[in-house]
Amino acid sequence: MGNAAVETGLLGHETDAEMLAVRLAHAQRLGNMGWAEWHLHSGETIWSDQVYTIFGRDPAKGPIALPQLAKHVEPADVAALDQLLWSAVQGVEPVQAEFRIRRGGELRDLRVVLEPLMAPGGPIGLHGVIQDITGRRRAERMMSESRRQLLEAREQAAEERHVMLALRDAILPDPACFPGLPNAGIAVRYVPAEKTANLGGDWFEAAPSPDGRLLLAIGDVSGHGLPAIAHMAQLRHALVGLAMTGRPANRLLDWLNELVLHQLNDTTATAIIGHLDPQTRVFAWSQAGHLAPILVRDGVASLLDQPKGVLLGATCGRPYEPATTRLRPGDVLLLFTDGLVERRTRDIDVGLDQVLAAARHMQGCDLEDGLDRLLSDIGGPNPEDDACLLGVGILG
Repeated sequence: MGNAAVETGLLGHETDAEMLAVRLAHAQRLGNMGWAEWHLHSGETIWSDQVYTIFGRDPAKGPIALPQLAKHVEPADVAALDQLLWSAVQGVEPVQAEFRIRRGGELRDLRVVLEPLMAPGGPIGLHGVIQDITGRRRAERMMSESRRQLLEAREQAAEERHVMLALRDAILPDPACFPGLPNAGIAVRYVPAEKTANLGGDWFEAAPSPDGRLLLAIGDVSGHGLPAIAHMAQLRHALVGLAMTGRPANRLLDWLNELVLHQLNDTTATAIIGHLDPQTRVFAWSQAGHLAPILVRDGVASLLDQPKGVLLGATCGRPYEPATTRLRPGDVLLLFTDGLVERRTRDIDVGLDQVLAAARHMQGCDLEDGLDRLLSDIGGPNPEDDACLLGVGILG
């Protein structure tokens, strides 16, 4: 009975040892690491099973002896291995280093931690842990490359934005050069999209006509980036030239529609064109698929009744309807592009109501300050699209 108990106890002990060995081997596989010992005097080398896997070595060949280890290390990293071995033998604390080996033609990154096996007379060998960190280093290199590419993309985007803004500024008229009128003041705000890629083809114009009236126009070409800016330039320059004929706004839109249809491929555009007579204060205008202007009068802001007019470049043979609005002293007329009111996160009617509410406070104040306040009240720049705002204040 006593012998049976002893035998059972030994069997249980052996089972625990086997389970511990299995768990240790499993942990080494999960961590892709193993342990090794090199005995300096006897030359004996002992590897755990996982070290053979890390080196891609057949266990039947036995472990690699310490003097032969450098032959398996990438030549550029042999110096790191030499320094590691020297430091391990000289010191008493663990030391570590990284070097690369070739396994099946592939470079593998290894981290090795070594400490001396000490005896009363000094170190008699080295004991260490070897871990394959190829996956980690590969991920770090990928992240580093991704950061580099992202930085380059940001720098390129900033440069492209600078070019596009400079080009747009060169194309559009300088607000400081707007003509002086005896009965009206003019101010403009152009707010670029916060996102570089969304700089669009918004444009405006305010220039005297040969008959003494003031040409007022605003528009938006479809698309974003340099193509949209280039098309915007063609459209605006064409308008400036055509306006010298003195023809009414609806006829100018007819001609611009022909230009977009036949010269600006795969492009559409919206526009409002009008003439303001400084003597009679009559604003004669037409529109092509554009939001109607806002009139601020007696503390009330409202959209003007919109004449019929299709998008430029949509079709031919559809006439543009003329309209007239007689302005009064104290009125403020606002022409704007859709970037002022549209947001992806809300309906356009919500944006219009917000602008109308903000515009009510413009009457009776300086026009420049009024535009700045309006933009501030509606939340500043549109992150997705340019916004252009042209204001005309009728003086008393």
